[in-house]
Amino acid sequence: MFTLEELSQLQKRKHLIGIANQKNIDISKILRRLRYEDELKSLQTELVNLQQWIAKKGLRVAVLFEGRDAAGKGGSIKRFTEHLNPRSMRIVALNKPTEVEKGQWYFRRYIKELPNPGEIVFFDRSWYNRAVVEPVMGFCTKKQYNKFMVQVPEFEHMLYEDGIIVIKFWFSISKEEQKERFEARLENPLKVWKFSPVDMKGQQLWNKYTKYKEQMFSRSHTTYSPWIIVKTNSKKIARLESMRYVLSQFDYTGKSKAKTTLLPDPNVIVRYHRYIEQIDI
Repeated sequence: MFTLEELSQLQKRKHLIGIANQKNIDISKILRRLRYEDELKSLQTELVNLQQWIAKKGLRVAVLFEGRDAAGKGGSIKRFTEHLNPRSMRIVALNKPTEVEKGQWYFRRYIKELPNPGEIVFFDRSWYNRAVVEPVMGFCTKKQYNKFMVQVPEFEHMLYEDGIIVIKFWFSISKEEQKERFEARLENPLKVWKFSPVDMKGQQLWNKYTKYKEQMFSRSHTTYSPWIIVKTNSKKIARLESMRYVLSQFDYTGKSKAKTTLLPDPNVIVRYHRYIEQIDI
């Protein structure tokens, strides 16, 4: 173990490594955490630069985070947004529709949340609720589902033609990892609010979720609005690589001066295609 005196005299990381080597102390986890924090800071700095550029250019950007429960969507959104200017950024996480909204065109409640010029909007789940969660849990009729699947490519094509940039992430998690995260939520008083009976149904209905997920990909993955799959069994890696992907999509001012790579790892981030190896099948 390190003594208090040794820790108080540390000035650089190499000093910590040197003492650890002398004492034969395994600090690999600490070093991984430090590397993660360094990368996160660098990427968050680039996101601030990107946001300023988007505001100056008057672009409209929507980033959709979809995936099974406990896949890490909320945690990633938190890291994306924690240093951004709230005046030109929003997080959208809609509750279940009201009775009035149920009688309206399904996309209407999402249209009013779309980005204004110069704004980035992060959707913690989106209109794709109707593609997977709702049919799996019986929250919509077969007719409503079929109508949505016909309309969603047309809806997204209208967004594309109107100049709205839509990035669609699917956070992919294995069944075993999801179960472990559910159990961890129940044990953590700060996260127990995230757990609901619907979560465990996700484990029971795993194959049904897979069926609807694959149908969603095959019918809504287009050249103008592709699905980007993020392997999320490692939360930290998923956060960093999804940030890299977003940054890689824009040629913003100062990008060439970034202190870290902005190209996502193809082993973690990949466009959907029918024969891609997924971890949440």
